[in-house]
Amino acid sequence: MFDVAIIGCGPVGAFAANLLGKSGLSVLVIEKEANPYPLPRAVHLDHEMMRLFQSAGVIDAVAGDMCDTEGHLHVGADHGVIKYMGTVGRARPFSWSNDYFFYQPELEQHLRDALAAHATVELRLGVGFEGLEQDADGVTLQLSGGDTAKARYVIACDGSRSAVRKALDVRLDDLDFEEPWLVVDAEVDGPVRFPDLWGVPEAADLQKLSVMMCDPKRPATIVPGRGNHRRWEFMLLPGENDQAMMEPHNVAALVAPYLSGVPHRIVRAATYRFHGLIAERWRQGGVFLAGDAAHQTPPFFGQGMCHGLRDVANLAWKLAAVVKGDAPDALLDTYQPERDPHVRAVISAAVGAGRYICVLDPQAAAARDAEMREAAKVTQQGTAADLIPPISTGILALDTAGSGERFIQPRVGNLLLDDVTGGGWRLFARHAEAAPEDVTVVALDTLDDGGAIAAWLDARGADALLLRPDHYVFGTGEPADLIALRDALIAGAVSQEIAA
Repeated sequence: MFDVAIIGCGPVGAFAANLLGKSGLSVLVIEKEANPYPLPRAVHLDHEMMRLFQSAGVIDAVAGDMCDTEGHLHVGADHGVIKYMGTVGRARPFSWSNDYFFYQPELEQHLRDALAAHATVELRLGVGFEGLEQDADGVTLQLSGGDTAKARYVIACDGSRSAVRKALDVRLDDLDFEEPWLVVDAEVDGPVRFPDLWGVPEAADLQKLSVMMCDPKRPATIVPGRGNHRRWEFMLLPGENDQAMMEPHNVAALVAPYLSGVPHRIVRAATYRFHGLIAERWRQGGVFLAGDAAHQTPPFFGQGMCHGLRDVANLAWKLAAVVKGDAPDALLDTYQPERDPHVRAVISAAVGAGRYICVLDPQAAAARDAEMREAAKVTQQGTAADLIPPISTGILALDTAGSGERFIQPRVGNLLLDDVTGGGWRLFARHAEAAPEDVTVVALDTLDDGGAIAAWLDARGADALLLRPDHYVFGTGEPADLIALRDALIAGAVSQEIAA
């Protein structure tokens, strides 16, 4: 019997397998396709995902194919800027950039190749999932070809049409957003052309920004990419036919204003329905839904795949603790309560952006533009990373300053913090403190981080913080109290309100 079986070896499933394999768990990965899908789908991730790739030991394999970019620009109906979420000149408290673009087939292959480093991970390609049965000992999977496999736990990373979710009869909560868009990927040998825009900040480089044209004539997004890969997303207008809009002559007409005189080759054109959907249950017995199997996010802030990687980062350390006998199975019940509100908040922000982006009435668009420009005068423009909220419930020291926040990753000399301290549970304190063996103590008076973590603690009026393995802050306060509360929460010896 395997400790964990993973259904689907896309980016989320392959990342999960690497993370669990690094923890020493025995893992079976089932993937119906022999090779990664050859065309790009997801294209964006953020600094938190790069840090998670560090955690899984795959950062050196993937970093070279990432394109570091500079944020997002939204342009109104009159071709004037209505929102700028740029990162040029901003501090990088997490060290990694806020925005990276990548080519999904390359990323998937890197993550699959990395599995060879883990002797406890078995990858079966060309094998499909056909059903499952659960009993007190675990989950038995029915696989294509009449084969079966048994695992204590299963993570379904099998996408938006998840066969596992359907087998469990889990319904989706519809957040009432569905819009048809045409996605066009191209190889472009030169700079993309833009119409004359006004109000563009001096520091903004349009070639390094995700530019949303909020034009009621046809909303569109122009997305940078690694190498010569570029993406366009065009909203389909009422009455337009999906198949007709994918015809080469229509695709050529849509991209022509941006590529006039620029050598290029269309790689693919496909229509999608941009959804806001969340599964009602993410756990059923020993089976967990993750990634698109658990939720689907409109792409306006590029967080779809990021959600999936966060899912498995949240789940992986808990599974490792349970399998190794360091925590009861009930710890896994915190997975959905921690992740669902987090995902829901980001999807709600993306849906909100989608509603103003997709305005097709010229008068309503003009009113929107005026309103957003007025708001920008009194509100400091943030970045897309600011949309990610803290975790608000679960394995946390609730009501302590900084609890649930994503923790910073400053440089320590020429290295990143996690590469110096290692992962797992970490206690950052101003001076050396006593802690159990599973907690790494980091004394700030011996850490060459330029005072970054001390400043973080100063801002929250604290002398110590306990950091979870997924890089979210458990809480701040007295070290002994934090560790005692952590142990009690994990053991189920104390309870606190868990919001679903």
